Amino acid sequence: MKILAYGVQSDEKPLLHAAFDAGHQLRSLSVFLNQDTAPLAAAYPAVSTSVNCELDAEVLALLAAGGTELIAQRSTGFNNIDLAAAAELGLTVARVSHYSPYAVAEHAWALALAVNRRLTRAATRSREFDFRLDGLLGRDIHGMTVGVIGTGKIGECFARIAHGFGTRLLGWDIAENPACLDLGMTYVERAELLARSDLISLHVPLLPDTHHVIDGAALALMKDDAILINSSRGGLVDTAALVETLRHGRLSGVGLDVYEEETGIFFYDRSLEGINDDTLARLVTFPQVLVTSHQAYFTHTAVGQIIDATVRNIEDFEAGRHNENTLVPKATD
Repeated sequence: MKILAYGVQSDEKPLLHAAFDAGHQLRSLSVFLNQDTAPLAAAYPAVSTSVNCELDAEVLALLAAGGTELIAQRSTGFNNIDLAAAAELGLTVARVSHYSPYAVAEHAWALALAVNRRLTRAATRSREFDFRLDGLLGRDIHGMTVGVIGTGKIGECFARIAHGFGTRLLGWDIAENPACLDLGMTYVERAELLARSDLISLHVPLLPDTHHVIDGAALALMKDDAILINSSRGGLVDTAALVETLRHGRLSGVGLDVYEEETGIFFYDRSLEGINDDTLARLVTFPQVLVTSHQAYFTHTAVGQIIDATVRNIEDFEAGRHNENTLVPKATD
């Protein structure tokens, strides 16, 4: 099958081609899918996309008009795809339902440790031969109360690491995870978790009920010296409210791997022209904030699993099958 892959990172490209080149014709592009780049997919039955591609009704119509039949997204999230429009157009849509939860959980902890111990500032100073300790005072993770919002596979991995540090665990989710209970986690109401936790990490999907789950009211409940980590979806956090909270001198650390308006910014080099997003520009000026560009999933293990699942999704489509990754099944006559 002829496949056009959009938004392929340079480190991802050789892995993608090694998986597909044997039985398929793969062309990979670094550009992301949008209305301007959709015509490039003409005559490609399958298109593979990343989470920062735009698959609204207009883009999907362009793909369908060009002969595309399958959208194979290389991510778990799919809030960038208009599934109703895809179904109306007869497009099959598949995603990657899961990959290494350790990749995301470990990156979340990397962010937590970095902002707690001021590692970004320390590294910058060392490169300038400034070896003072002023402003680098952190806290022991051991003994902290850690709140985990969302205790699925990734939240459980995050909790296991927290347990290893010797923390007290609080959890919030629609259902309790027995593995987290075995770690000593206590499930509480969200407001109580926010008020009691020294460190809070978000591991829920972006749904209407979770959009801005951390808003101004939630931030007001948190301790003044709390640490907030988000490696899940940018829309979970009201960034404008977060900036206002930081402006008032609250929160000792914020680590974000995602941002609610990241499309068109993350995965691009904006170092020369800068960005027009005033909220993000203000956010990164706070010394206790660390932003990474949606890289929590980006390990050899996780990317390999994502590619393997994408191959299976495409081959199942060719064979007329659907699997647990199918979001919109193949249209039947």
